Amino acid sequence: MTVWQKLRPYGMVAPAIVIFSMFFIYPIFYMIYLSMFDWNFVSPTKTFVGLQNFRDLLAEPDFLKVLSNTTVYTALTVSLTTGLALLLALWLNRKSLFHGFVQGAVFSPHIISLVSISLLWSWLMDPEYGLLNWVIGLAGFDPLQWLSHPSTALVSLVLVAVWKGLGYNALVFIAGLQSIPAEIYEAAELDRSKPWTTFMKLTLPMLSPTIFFLVIINLIGSFQVFETIAIMTQGGPVNSTNTLVYYIYEYGFRYFKIGYASAAGVILLFIVGVLTIVYFKLLSRRVHYR
Repeated sequence: MTVWQKLRPYGMVAPAIVIFSMFFIYPIFYMIYLSMFDWNFVSPTKTFVGLQNFRDLLAEPDFLKVLSNTTVYTALTVSLTTGLALLLALWLNRKSLFHGFVQGAVFSPHIISLVSISLLWSWLMDPEYGLLNWVIGLAGFDPLQWLSHPSTALVSLVLVAVWKGLGYNALVFIAGLQSIPAEIYEAAELDRSKPWTTFMKLTLPMLSPTIFFLVIINLIGSFQVFETIAIMTQGGPVNSTNTLVYYIYEYGFRYFKIGYASAAGVILLFIVGVLTIVYFKLLSRRVHYR
């Protein structure tokens, strides 16, 4: 084998590696570098401050509130989206014109941009003219301050996220259900297995790779939420919906505290990385690949 033949595979993947390094690897290391400086994005000089940005962040009550908001948002979004999608998939896993139509209907929010969805839900949740409060009024209940009260604003954003992600998650679950061999269920019927037992002992273990994939994807996506907050609440009211990515955006591009924002970005990277590693370590062995 000649030298060219040995190097040819590396040459074929080199463009992808260069692009990946330029737009993904380099920004991560540059963010870590900037997190150790005090810089306003305009001045040609950067002041080295070491770990001071991290100390300021961890001592800032608003940042701790942002961490709490992000944790609550992620936990609610991931659990509700995954759980409801599984229930919806179990119902939609039938071959009929009606169920096919419903599959397309519930999947459609996934292909709509978050900007459009945020504008739509901002109108639906308008306290005076929104459709949701109009329906609530018809039922005889008092209108809700969906996005303008701290007790309901974050839950309202969770509702939007679940509505958008439900169809995609359900479709992936349906694909997982349809890949389970029919012979397994036939054997369960011959053994007179009850539906709940069949679901817990057969369906759920066979769906474990699908659940494993969706949970980690939803987890990472929830930590990166930005568009809905930027359009619908801007982190308010009283910081009740501010999350990590929007907090980074505010301090980086509104207050021009680049080092401080980069330190918050490093913390976000660390949290997502640790959660991903722990998730893989704890649950990867429980996944049953067939």
